[in-house]
Amino acid sequence: MARPHRVLTAMALLVLVAGGCGVQGDQALQPHNERKGPVGPIPTGLERFYGQELAWGPCSGYATTSADRTAFQDPALECARLEVPMDYAHPEAKTIRIGVLRKPATDQQSRIGALTVNPGGPGASGMSAAASLTTSVGDSELGERFDLVGFDPRGIGASEPAVRCLSDSERDAERLDSDADTSPAGVAQSEQEEREYAGKCAQRTGADMLANVGTRDVVRDLDVLRSALGEPKLNYLGYSYGTRIGSEYAESFPGNVRAMVLDGAIDPGQTTVDALVAQGAGFQRAFDDFADWCAARSQCALGNDPKQAVSRFQQLTRPLVDDPVQAGYGRELSYPDATMAAIQALYAPTLWETLETGLAELQQRRGQTMLSLADSYFGRESSGRYSNTTDAFDAIHCVDDKRVTDPEEVRKADRRYREAAPFLDDGNPPTSARDMCAFWPVPVTGEPTQPQVGALPPVLVISTTADPATPYQAGVQLAQALHGRLLTYEGTQHTVYMQGVSCVDEAGTKYLVDLQVPPEGTRCSG
Repeated sequence: MARPHRVLTAMALLVLVAGGCGVQGDQALQPHNERKGPVGPIPTGLERFYGQELAWGPCSGYATTSADRTAFQDPALECARLEVPMDYAHPEAKTIRIGVLRKPATDQQSRIGALTVNPGGPGASGMSAAASLTTSVGDSELGERFDLVGFDPRGIGASEPAVRCLSDSERDAERLDSDADTSPAGVAQSEQEEREYAGKCAQRTGADMLANVGTRDVVRDLDVLRSALGEPKLNYLGYSYGTRIGSEYAESFPGNVRAMVLDGAIDPGQTTVDALVAQGAGFQRAFDDFADWCAARSQCALGNDPKQAVSRFQQLTRPLVDDPVQAGYGRELSYPDATMAAIQALYAPTLWETLETGLAELQQRRGQTMLSLADSYFGRESSGRYSNTTDAFDAIHCVDDKRVTDPEEVRKADRRYREAAPFLDDGNPPTSARDMCAFWPVPVTGEPTQPQVGALPPVLVISTTADPATPYQAGVQLAQALHGRLLTYEGTQHTVYMQGVSCVDEAGTKYLVDLQVPPEGTRCSG
């Protein structure tokens, strides 16, 4: 998730999964219990988890958002919960439950196995992603040959307990706070708010849960799920941050991998600051592409000279720091929300029209469309209820990545970010205010490193040349680190597999089905 006023909170990594899923009219699957594990190597002390019985039934009771309440009515879907240790160092102690959704393969005679999906975030629901993908997978060979499985990583969505930091009203208030004052007093106030936020996360979620919510533990859960599903080898589709789950799984369990498609890669060895700056540059490139597109229209809120687009955007958004605009229903559009709206729309050209509309409204001091984009980004429903994606993102980020606690390092990082993404520069001096992770109540449990994968089957990495959130070069680096094959897509969007680009979809599906990677140097375009 991206919040420019929190300098070291990594930018958004959520995948925009194409398509939607409603009731398909398939014959309803009957509730049933299923014990297919244990399968494959079993770590000592985890036998009961690897061999557990799953109780499959209707998915409606697992829905945590209005979109899920519609999608999960599909009678072709079934759901269960997987029990795992809260702390793998003490598997005999507390346990937690992971929400799992499955769409069985349509041709059971030619079924290869289960394809497990993670959409990124961190903090996004894999159950929601799998339900959405059922439409694009449909009766394709992928849908015929694989069960489509999505899981909500620990602390997220339907998994229990869920990470919670702020109430809905507190989140609304937090979004109105620009934190733009970089004076000593402003920095002190911002850091106090970050301390309070970290304290609320610990109080409302529990420090023991926060200490075990990172990717290190999600990877262990994924292997338990593989075994409980009766799969000797893992087939995995990871988007965005989901590529980090995939690469860490490959490092931890290389012998348990059959196939992996990793789309929208995170560079496994990149530092927190370098990743932030690279992502800022990616969003700036996407903004420049949007400005070119907008300038060619008869009317463009940024004008018809792309070279002036950054300054025009700043002229529209910077006044919001001190003077938010009305956005209807008693709400206001703040500066952070306006920039989040732009970031949301820059994920894919399909949202550029909406962004242009929002900027045109902003010229008239109206903020409805921009606020709607920001609401979508933060997972806020019209009822005012939020998903816990943002809370989970913060919790995972704070235990996954090395913390920067030196105020001067923070200031340097903010300066580099503003230089990389000038359209997001609010005009104030760089800040030294540390983010919530500097005050997090539990230690870091992971750190980006180059994976040491040993004997790993060929992995397919897909990288998009103008991906705004996970820059192209990160995919190049990940493919090299995993000794995998790189498939290049020439376009401006975040992730691409199973989103209607036939060249990419065919190559990815052929790999998953036949374990045949595309030729070296393969490039696709829309």
